[in-house]
Amino acid sequence: MASYPDADHIVDRRILRRKLSFWRIVTFLIVAGVLVGAGLYFSTSDTKSGHHIARLSIEGVITGDKDTLKLVRDIGHSRTADALIVSIESPGGTTTGAERLFKELRAISEKKPVVAVVGTMAASGGYIAALGTDRIFAEGNSLVGSIGVLFQYPNFGKLLDTVGVSVESVKSSPLKASPSGYEPTSPEARAAIAALVGDSFAWFKELVQTRRSLSEDELAKVSDGRVFTGRQSIELKLVDALGGEREAIAWLERERKIDKGLPVRDWKKDRSLERLGLLGASAAVLDGMGLSDLAAPLRRLASLGDARLLDGLVSIWQVAPVD
Repeated sequence: MASYPDADHIVDRRILRRKLSFWRIVTFLIVAGVLVGAGLYFSTSDTKSGHHIARLSIEGVITGDKDTLKLVRDIGHSRTADALIVSIESPGGTTTGAERLFKELRAISEKKPVVAVVGTMAASGGYIAALGTDRIFAEGNSLVGSIGVLFQYPNFGKLLDTVGVSVESVKSSPLKASPSGYEPTSPEARAAIAALVGDSFAWFKELVQTRRSLSEDELAKVSDGRVFTGRQSIELKLVDALGGEREAIAWLERERKIDKGLPVRDWKKDRSLERLGLLGASAAVLDGMGLSDLAAPLRRLASLGDARLLDGLVSIWQVAPVD
């Protein structure tokens, strides 16, 4: 007579089978996670493997955001990045943001050589960033300078008067929340703002004078807010040499004894499409499709939009819009 397993045996086998299936799934997920993570690491972090010259691109409006500063620190701590090229295409940004970036670049220069390569422009805060490097290269027609500080605010007083609207406020002191934009700026408020701008401007000029070894007369020639071409900047001692990345690499090899033939690798911060905004996200998608020529104008428009949202003291060079 055939014997059949009893109910307890069947239950035990089912429990064991479920346990085995559970651990198989867990093991599969762990292995898959490791493989995916490794793939992402090696596909996006090739900058960390092998000795190389790091390239950091400073483009658009400078805000001194945490992601950019962290990226700069990571380059400084990297054991395989033997030098850093800072490629600058910026009209500036917030004065404080540029100051933060300057300090981080100076910290790197204590560990490894850092050079700036100016593309179209390194103005105001962009030039502050360039001052954080050991040597500045610029093309002959690059725009450099715009040494100055700006504080802008809108005033809607006349518009509100026209539509018959007034904004009333109760303030703890006359200069609290001044200027408000809803009423004419008082002489006292204007003087307070002028003092802020003057103090920041004095810091900017001292930074230029110290980093570029300028006399008082030489500083006066370059600190009236104008921009200069790369050729003019050589004579004014704002940049060290004419050239681009090729000349910068040659200088690193010759003067800082960086090994010849090292690859130049881009270090980039992670960017999600949500953080880029509509224009920035569209530019990123076009870049991914290999349509960089179409992406460039969208990226410039996104940068202009960011510039209009800047708050506080700014060091930025802007061309007035054409009517």
